[in-house]
Amino acid sequence: MIAATGLAACAVSCADKADEGDFKYLIDEFADLKVMRYKVPGWDELTLQQKEYVYHLGEAAKYGRDILWAQNCKFNLPVRHVIENIIANYKGDRTCEDYLQFETYAKRVFFSNGIHHHYSEDKFFPECSQDYFRSLMEAVGDGEKCAELLPVIYDPNIMPQRKSTDRNGDIVAQSAVNFYEGVTRAEVEKLYADMADPSDPTPVSYGLNSKVVKGADGKVCEQVYKVGGLYGEALEKICSELEAAAKVAENDVQKNYIAVLVDYYKTGDLRLWDEYNIQWLNDTLGTVDFVNGFVEDYNDPLGRKATWEGLVNFKDVEASRRTEIISANAQWFEDNSPIDARFKKKEVKGVSAKVINVATLAGDCYPATPIGINLPNADWIRREHGSKSVTIANITSAYSKAAQESPKNMLSEFAWDEAEIQMIRKYGDITDDLHTDLHECLGHGSGQLLPGTSPNALGEYSSTLEETRADLFGLYYMADPKLVELGIIPDKDAYKAQYASYIRNGIFTQFTRVELGRPNTEAHMQNRKLIADWCYEKGLKDNVIERKVRDGKTYFVVNDYEALRGLFGDLLAEIQRIKSEGDFEAGKALVETYAVNIDPALHKEVRERYAALELKPYGGFVNPDIVPVVKNGKTVDYKIEYTDDYLGQMMKYGVEYATLERL
Repeated sequence: MIAATGLAACAVSCADKADEGDFKYLIDEFADLKVMRYKVPGWDELTLQQKEYVYHLGEAAKYGRDILWAQNCKFNLPVRHVIENIIANYKGDRTCEDYLQFETYAKRVFFSNGIHHHYSEDKFFPECSQDYFRSLMEAVGDGEKCAELLPVIYDPNIMPQRKSTDRNGDIVAQSAVNFYEGVTRAEVEKLYADMADPSDPTPVSYGLNSKVVKGADGKVCEQVYKVGGLYGEALEKICSELEAAAKVAENDVQKNYIAVLVDYYKTGDLRLWDEYNIQWLNDTLGTVDFVNGFVEDYNDPLGRKATWEGLVNFKDVEASRRTEIISANAQWFEDNSPIDARFKKKEVKGVSAKVINVATLAGDCYPATPIGINLPNADWIRREHGSKSVTIANITSAYSKAAQESPKNMLSEFAWDEAEIQMIRKYGDITDDLHTDLHECLGHGSGQLLPGTSPNALGEYSSTLEETRADLFGLYYMADPKLVELGIIPDKDAYKAQYASYIRNGIFTQFTRVELGRPNTEAHMQNRKLIADWCYEKGLKDNVIERKVRDGKTYFVVNDYEALRGLFGDLLAEIQRIKSEGDFEAGKALVETYAVNIDPALHKEVRERYAALELKPYGGFVNPDIVPVVKNGKTVDYKIEYTDDYLGQMMKYGVEYATLERL
């Protein structure tokens, strides 16, 4: 599971400050997006072997790019190829308004890894006319593709949502995601119900790495992602780079689990995926680490199939002391959780956490990336073997630095008074990082399913409810005196900065990201709204959270922080019950009641106030280039080069990491 991108960030490390110089973090802005660079502190302290290991892992991650594009929508790669052809070869006027509008659309498609918004999942459209787009395609020799692709690009009725939110229709048939072809929800659910063994204590994550199709004979079956199967060309490249990485791995544990991962890609056997995850969990000594595979199921309307993602990182030793303290006390947190004793783990196993700096983002982590990750996702592996959590320091640092480059900010506009502003400036970065730590390290790894409860029991609501559970765990413990005792929060009142910011964002300011009239559809945003709205409603009698209006502007103010903590605990207990028992109807009721529908008056107000700040609600990153330094035919080093050309990197990746034709 991943923690969504945050706007606040931790303080920059001393090493990062030392060479800050004129480094500019914010490099491009368009539509509702901003593109940034991140630095890679500590790179020069790595050995040559570690750098080579990072390099090959990074190449393996980037070779999965086309897979994600194909998974998000079957037309994404054809559309991208047309866009790349125009950018590379168009000889006409590139300064006119029409071309600039086309270029903005191209940047949006690159950012979202397809034609649907990376967060809202609605299809977006070029501002230039369809006739002009046609003229561009004809000018570069793609005229024969116009009849098929222009309706996909321009018609709002064709594939309007990547993941359908129409609860009255068939969300499988209506979703643009390329996980299903010619099948209904009922047919997919029957396929996997027939595969499942309810008595298996180590259930396979059936469907994680496949597409479900209906053949000409009417038979429903899977097309498995593997070498020689679906996406096989990309997986061959990935395997080759993983094998090169294994030769320079830091230890035998890494070599062994890379070998298992390669075997999994060659066979598609999900039992090997489980074996890989278990071995990967045991690698707590290495400095370099990575994520590579079909991991998160947020984009699947049924919450079963995983998109491609990759991320390569190495440990920030100094910053990791905080997360190591948290993970060392995991049993205390589990024992003292406000949930029913039936749902608590009697023995918390294998919880590890660290702070990292990333060197490569890829797949569903690029350009928009999480700020924290907790894996693996399989409940039985978490129960029996534990989990590994990371907080990504150089990404949160880059967000903070980029925000400082802007003269306007959200806090001054939406915080109630100067006291609240100063509290958040003092404690906001600290508590943001700590909440991410608690969410990833302990929240996702806490609790347990009752025997016989299917990990897929919550269906399309599972992602939202799981993120809600992890956030609540972090919020509840944020205020616990234990954190002061452990020395990981400065004083007993620091948590209030997180509470004030979380409620304001969840109930109000996050909807700057949603178009007027649209529902709230993204899992992390739903999670935050569910928590904030539920607590606001349940605390109305005691005025725990107050809605105030001043000069025609709305504010949400926490009046009773202790009572709010109690509400967080109450909701955590209920969400854990829902997950542990697999109570689909109760989970559905919570999400549909509190997480989806946005108050139209508040929505209009927050959008107008935010627009006046001239900020971009979404952010993502370009990767630094890791460049081999060759002397006399031998690689003697790997250096980091920081690009400031977003469009250039997208075009470069389109050439260097193209692995799939149209799928």
